[in-house]
Amino acid sequence: MPKPSDTIRPPTYLRDGLRIAPVARAFGEDFTRLPYLLRILVENQVRLCDNEGELEEALAAFRAWLSIGTSTAEIAFRPGRVLMHDTTCTPALVDVAGMRDAIAEAGGDPASLSPVLTVDVSVDHSVAVDRFGEPGALGHNIAREYQRNGERYRFLKWATRALKGVRVHPPGSGIMHTINLERLATVVGTVEHDGETWAVPDTLIGTDSHTPMINGIGVLAWGVGGLEAESVMFGMPVMMRIPDVIGVRLSNALRDGVLATDLALNVTQRLRQRGIAGEFVEFFGPGVSTLSAGERAVVANMAPEYGASSGYFPVDRQVLAYLAATGRTPEHIALIEAYAKAQQLWFEPETEPRYTEVIEIDLAKIELSLAGPRRPQDRVSPAEIPATLAAFPQPGQPSATLPRYPVAIAAITSCTNTSDPRLTIAAGLLARKARALGLKPPAWVKTSLAPGSPAAERYLGRAGLLDDLEALGFGIVGYGCTTCIGNAGPLVPEMAEAAGKSVLPVAVLSGNRNFPGRVHQQVDAGFLASPPLVVAYALAGDADRDIATDPLATLADGREVRLADLWPDGAEIDAALALSADAADYDAAYGEAAASAIWAKLDAPATAQFPWNPASTYLRRPPFAAAGQETRLGRYLAHPLLVLGDDITTDHISPAGQTPLRSEAGEWLVAHGEDPADLNVYASRRGNWEVMLRGLFTNRTVVNALGKDIPPGRTIHAPSGQVLPLWQAAERYRQDGQSTVVVAGERYGTGSSRDWAAKGLGLLGVRAVLAVSFERIHRSNLVGMGILPLQLGRGIDWVSLQLQSGDRIEIDAEPAQLQPRCAIPVAILRRSGERQRIEAHAAVETALECETLAKGGIIPLILARHLAETTRGRTGRVAV
Repeated sequence: MPKPSDTIRPPTYLRDGLRIAPVARAFGEDFTRLPYLLRILVENQVRLCDNEGELEEALAAFRAWLSIGTSTAEIAFRPGRVLMHDTTCTPALVDVAGMRDAIAEAGGDPASLSPVLTVDVSVDHSVAVDRFGEPGALGHNIAREYQRNGERYRFLKWATRALKGVRVHPPGSGIMHTINLERLATVVGTVEHDGETWAVPDTLIGTDSHTPMINGIGVLAWGVGGLEAESVMFGMPVMMRIPDVIGVRLSNALRDGVLATDLALNVTQRLRQRGIAGEFVEFFGPGVSTLSAGERAVVANMAPEYGASSGYFPVDRQVLAYLAATGRTPEHIALIEAYAKAQQLWFEPETEPRYTEVIEIDLAKIELSLAGPRRPQDRVSPAEIPATLAAFPQPGQPSATLPRYPVAIAAITSCTNTSDPRLTIAAGLLARKARALGLKPPAWVKTSLAPGSPAAERYLGRAGLLDDLEALGFGIVGYGCTTCIGNAGPLVPEMAEAAGKSVLPVAVLSGNRNFPGRVHQQVDAGFLASPPLVVAYALAGDADRDIATDPLATLADGREVRLADLWPDGAEIDAALALSADAADYDAAYGEAAASAIWAKLDAPATAQFPWNPASTYLRRPPFAAAGQETRLGRYLAHPLLVLGDDITTDHISPAGQTPLRSEAGEWLVAHGEDPADLNVYASRRGNWEVMLRGLFTNRTVVNALGKDIPPGRTIHAPSGQVLPLWQAAERYRQDGQSTVVVAGERYGTGSSRDWAAKGLGLLGVRAVLAVSFERIHRSNLVGMGILPLQLGRGIDWVSLQLQSGDRIEIDAEPAQLQPRCAIPVAILRRSGERQRIEAHAAVETALECETLAKGGIIPLILARHLAETTRGRTGRVAV
C-alpha cells in the first residue's frame, strides 16, 4: 500500500473515513476514455505502486495507450486474491511442499514460505459420474470420490494447516467459478492499512482458464498457469504489458427463445475468426443493459474459447440485482454502487471508450446454436449437425439396435451454463413438458445433471422442476465439473461395446470444450449446447437430425413431438425463476457443504514439511522443486523430440481423463500396487510426476510428423532410429548430453490452464518450443518451467519445415542477449548437411519473464529470492 502523496495521491475519502485511491485526479481529464478494465488497472497502480517515479511512468504509459490503443510498456499488477481448484492446486501445493523441503535443506525455516494472499481452493474436478439416473447416485458418486482421492484430500487439509491463507472448499461446494460468483466475489471490498480502511476493487487471478467468468459481475480477473500463481502467492506481481483491449459493442436484445449459451457460442465464433490471441475483451453498448448478470457470466466464461484473457462487463444495476439475489447484504451492495460511481467504474450504456479495435454484435440476430464437433469455436446451426457427423470416418456394419450417430452422453454440466439459473430452469421446464407427454431418453443415453452450485438443488426444487428432470434421468450426480473435465464415467455397456465398431457415439453437453477424447476416451464427436438443448438431444437419442425441425419422438397415438412443442418461452422461464428465488438459499447451501462430515473426519498432518510417502502413487516430491536449477537458455544444437500440427491443446499434451490400463502410466500404476480395474483419472495424479510424465501426448489423435505412423506418446530416437515412449527417448538424449526441442503449429497449448502441459516438457528436458502461435496461458507456463517459447516467422510452419528424424535445430538464445520479443537466431541442420536459417523471435513479454528463463524457471526464482530475503534477515545483507 502506498504512502499518500501531496502531488499524485492526496488523501481521498468515499464516506465515513473510508479511503479510496484518487484515480481520476492522478490520471487526468481523459480517464473516462479508458476502457473500464484499464481503469481498474490504473487504480491498482495508483494505490499499490510505492515509487512515485514508477507510478508517473505507468500513468504516462496509460495516457499514451489512449493515443494508439496499444502499448509495449510493462506494469506490475497486484491482484487481491488467488483462486484454484483441486487438480491445479494439488501440483502447485506439491511444488510448495517441495520448495519447503529445499529451504530446509539450505538451512532455512520451511515454515517461512507461506502465501501472502488469500488462496481459495475448490474441490470440484474429481467427482465422476459413476452412477446416474437412479436414486442415490449422488451419494454413491461422492463416496467413490473420497475413496479414490482421500490421500490427495488429506494433503489439501495439510496445506490448510501448514500454509497461512489457504482455504479449501470441500467436495460438494460446487465449481470454483460458481462459488466465486455466488459466494467469494465482493466486487468492492475493504482492506486495512496504516490504521485506515480502504475501499478497493475485487481483483484476482485463478489457475483455471475460465476464471474470467467473474468478469460478468464487474470483477477483473483472468486465468493463469499454476506456476504463475505460485509466484503471485509469494508476493511477486503479475508483470504484464498494458493490454490491447478489444471492445465488443452489443446492440438490441436477444429474441425470445434465444439463450445465453447461444450468445456465448456466437461470440466465440466471431472473436476466433478475428484471431484473438490473448487480448483483453470488454463488452459495451446498449445491448449490455439487456443482459442479466447470469447471461453475462456465461459469455465471460468462454473467454479462453474465444482466445481472450478477459470478457469484461462493468458494474451496473443488473450486477447489483444479482448480488441481492445471491444473498449479499444491502449495506455491501450500497458500498459497491457508491464506489463504482465515485471511481467512474459504473457502466453507462451510451459511453463509448477508446478501444484497440471494435467489433459489432447485434443481439437480435443471434440464433439457436451449438458448437462442434471438435472445437468450441466451430459454431453450427442445428441443421448443420448431420453434415458435420458425416465428415467423420464412418464405423463399420450398422448396429441392429443403435442409430449410426447415437447420443452416448447428454450432460448438463460445467460452470459455463449451470451458473446461470435461467438456463437450468429452462432445462427443467423442457423436461416438465416432455414428462407430461410420457417421453424419456433411450436406454443408451447416459444422462446427468451436475450443477455448479449446491444452491441449484434448492431453487430447482422450489420451482417444482427437480422431479421433472429426475424423471428423464437428469438427477443430480454431483456438484462439480464431471463430464466437462472428462469425468464422465463409463458409457452404458451397450454403447461402450459398439463405440467405434458399428456406431459413432456423440456427446452433447452444456460445457465449454469438446476436443476429441476430452469428454470420454471413446467419444470423438462432441457438441456444446444449452441445458434445454441437451435434454432435447437426450430425448431424441440420435444426433443425426435437425433438432430444431425434425421430430424428437412419436407418441403412441402417432403424433410427432418437435422441439417447438417443448421449448419454454421467456415468460415461462421468468415465472419459474420468480417462484424459485430465495436469497437465503446460498448461505444455507454453502454452509451445509462446508460442514461436510466426511471432510471433517479426514486426518491430515500438521507439520511444517509434508511427510512424503515413497510408496504413494498420488504424491511425490517433484524433481524440479529445487533451488539452483540450470538455465535452459544458451546456444545449442537440438533434436526435435516431436513435430506437431495445429491446435495441439493442453488436453493433447497432458490428459485429464481416465488412465488406460494398457498405457505407460497404467502399467506404472499397476506395478506400484494400484487396482487395474480403477486407475482413476490423470487429473487426480498431478501430484505424481512419474504418472504425468508417462501420460504426455498419449491422446489418440496426436500425430507426430517426425515419421510415419508413430503411435501417440512415442517418438523416434534419432541416433538409434528406434521408436520409443517419449520419456524413454528423452532419457536417452539426456544420458548422451543431447538437447531436444518441440516444433508445433498454430494455437499451440490452447485449452485448459494445466501447468503439467509445461511441467511435462520440462521433465522431458525440452529446452524450447517453436510454434507458429501460442495460447497465452500455456506460453506463460512454458516460461515458468524455464522453457523458451519461440514464435516462428511469417510463412514458416511445421509443414514447410519438413523436419525428419536426424535433422537438428540450432538455437542461439544466450541469457545476456534475451529481451522481450527479440529476434532469436535459429537454423535447421539437415541430416544431408544442408543448413537453413529461419526467422523466429522470443515469445517473451516482460523483463521478469527473461529473468525467470535465466534462473531456470519460476520455482528456482522464488527459492532464490526467498533464500536471499531470509539471509538478509539473518545477516543484514543478501546472499550472493
